[in-house]
Amino acid sequence: MSSSILDTIDSPRDLKRLSAPELERLCAEIRNLIIETTSGSGGHLASSLGAVELAVAIHRALDAPVDKIIWDVGHQAYAHKIITGRREEFRTLRCLGGISGFPRRSESEYDVVDSGHAGSSLSYGLGLAIARDLKGEAYRVASVIGDGSMTTGVAYEAMNQAGHHLNSNLIILLNDNEMSISKNVGGIAAYLSRLRLKPGYTHLKEEMEDVLKTMPALGEGLYKLLNQVKDSLTHALVPGMLFEAFGLKYVGPIDGHDIEAVEETVREARDVQAPVLIHAVTQKGRGYYHSEKRPEKYHGVSSFDSNTGMASKRGAARSYTDLFSDAMLVLGREDNDIVAVTAAMKLGTGLDAFSMRYPDRFFDVGIAEQFAVNVAAGFALGGLRPVVAVYSTFLQRSFDQLSQEVCLQGLPVVFVIDRAGLVGEDGSTHHGYFDISYMRMLPGMTVMAPGDGKELEPMLRFALELGTPVSVRFPRGEAVSLEGVGSAPLELGRGEVVRSGEDVLILAIGGMVGTALQAADILEAGGTSTEVVNARFAKPLEAGFIVGGARGKKLVMTLEDNALPGGFGSGVIEVLSDRLPGARVMRGGLPDRYVQHGKIPELFDELGLSPEKIATDITEQLRSDEEEA
Repeated sequence: MSSSILDTIDSPRDLKRLSAPELERLCAEIRNLIIETTSGSGGHLASSLGAVELAVAIHRALDAPVDKIIWDVGHQAYAHKIITGRREEFRTLRCLGGISGFPRRSESEYDVVDSGHAGSSLSYGLGLAIARDLKGEAYRVASVIGDGSMTTGVAYEAMNQAGHHLNSNLIILLNDNEMSISKNVGGIAAYLSRLRLKPGYTHLKEEMEDVLKTMPALGEGLYKLLNQVKDSLTHALVPGMLFEAFGLKYVGPIDGHDIEAVEETVREARDVQAPVLIHAVTQKGRGYYHSEKRPEKYHGVSSFDSNTGMASKRGAARSYTDLFSDAMLVLGREDNDIVAVTAAMKLGTGLDAFSMRYPDRFFDVGIAEQFAVNVAAGFALGGLRPVVAVYSTFLQRSFDQLSQEVCLQGLPVVFVIDRAGLVGEDGSTHHGYFDISYMRMLPGMTVMAPGDGKELEPMLRFALELGTPVSVRFPRGEAVSLEGVGSAPLELGRGEVVRSGEDVLILAIGGMVGTALQAADILEAGGTSTEVVNARFAKPLEAGFIVGGARGKKLVMTLEDNALPGGFGSGVIEVLSDRLPGARVMRGGLPDRYVQHGKIPELFDELGLSPEKIATDITEQLRSDEEEA
């Protein structure tokens, strides 16, 4: 018999034969595997460490994959992956060709949805439960959602429908660790804090009913009268009762690390013919000293030394996020009207320093990107100069607000879009390769991207001075410094020539400028004179500048770390098709599909966007054009 309990777990069915001591050992072994793996591959460490017992208990109480377990976001789903037949594959976590850091339908029958963004699990769960009932099927549905995700509007839309539409079973398990990435903020966080402090009111309604029924001489009539107002009494005695107001049956709070308690509660909830919300309190980062002490630091980690908790590599180079943080401090000192807005990403977007220096002008709205954009529009209407710092993938959630609340009214809101382009190991749900396309289509929106780190602060100044909606995007990682980039002053719609050439023109934007210069070196070595332009703008594009650079060239190539449909290259083609018919244009960018996870250089190479592959493609196209001529 193996000395390892985990080695005997090939599916959730194997959990059900384990004793309480064995379950405790299993959870410790799962945590060790998570720590060992993420120390090499990086990943969402603290969230998953805090949800180990939850995953084990839910799988013991339910019968997946027949029963459907939906993990909101997926940050906390590592234990779920490990106990659903992916124990050995887990060591390939987030590696190119390995398993994803999030639930993926293509990866396992136990993964019900492709998770990645917050708040969606309740809507998925409600839809599944209604579909089950309409089709006369009998499986259970459980949605696991974190307290940070409870600030999303879509979670409340789902609860509103669930409580007043569904007359059969749906289990909602609220994993409450008091955090999303940073400490949770706002009224919902305060409400859940009150619930945690008053565990005695789980059974308050039942206790009131029992007392009323047993009081002598009152009679059934008085009981019925009092029963009509018991909800009002409960609301008076218990702060909020928010979930029951939505029509959900609330149970909790319970200890989310007590497997027996969680399992028993889920089993009881299975038989309730109504939506049930189980409130489980957990500790983010549990079982690893460093993540328990600093859960926000260990929410998402790169490789680290598991003994010391220190990052394995500490590069001297500064990131674009670091430079943005510096710029906001300078700009905030110069102008008291500048305010900063973020959606639960104070640390990730570099606004931590601004929040400490100017707390009255900093607003963290929680995981509520739509509200962030809308309230920024209100700030602009009131004469402030709002800067909204957000990851590209999360800004997608606010497209309607970008259009209606900001662009339609021409309001001067600056959107600083971090993690633009490929982000690496987090994969398809977190790559930020659509923002050029969806920002370009919005009337009145200016779309900018610095060619290197030196251009970031001047671009922010330029954006704030425009007095119109602006987006400034930059990639994840090191802010490179490139010779010749940033020398020319910024002019609306114009790029800058950073290298002259006669045969080929490469128009590159943002993080692709450095790649273009490397490709030009290879082409020059092969005898092809290549001009490289740091485009700076994806919208507007000054037609005269584009046409002047393209005229006389054998080939124009555009480069962007954005999806090709509707991107920067599309804008260049629109200009040239009108002003320089017959110009030969190639576009380099991300394909019309979702890109998997892996290290960023690996992904660029796989997608044909390495300098070598770009130079080869240009050379082959020139040769083909010559043969056709």
